[in-house]
Amino acid sequence: MDTTQVVLILVVTALTILLVVIGIQVILILKELRRSMEKMNKMLDDAGLVTGSVTKAVSGAAGLVEGIKAGLSLVNFFHKEEPKKT
Repeated sequence: MDTTQVVLILVVTALTILLVVIGIQVILILKELRRSMEKMNKMLDDAGLVTGSVTKAVSGAAGLVEGIKAGLSLVNFFHKEEPKKT
């Protein structure tokens, strides 16, 4: 073999090994990205549940306030003072 062929084989072998290592690193990075996305999805689901719970509580409180207002207006309607006759 010529020295050119030996050098060419060494270069091709080195590049092949380098590309395999880079490919493995890319696969590991993609797996880590997938785990991160799953965690973020779980956090967003939990945030949705919390938001829904808060919304239910606020709407319940609003209904309670409306009920109290209606009750007070009914009490005020029956307790109106009639004008005094002089």
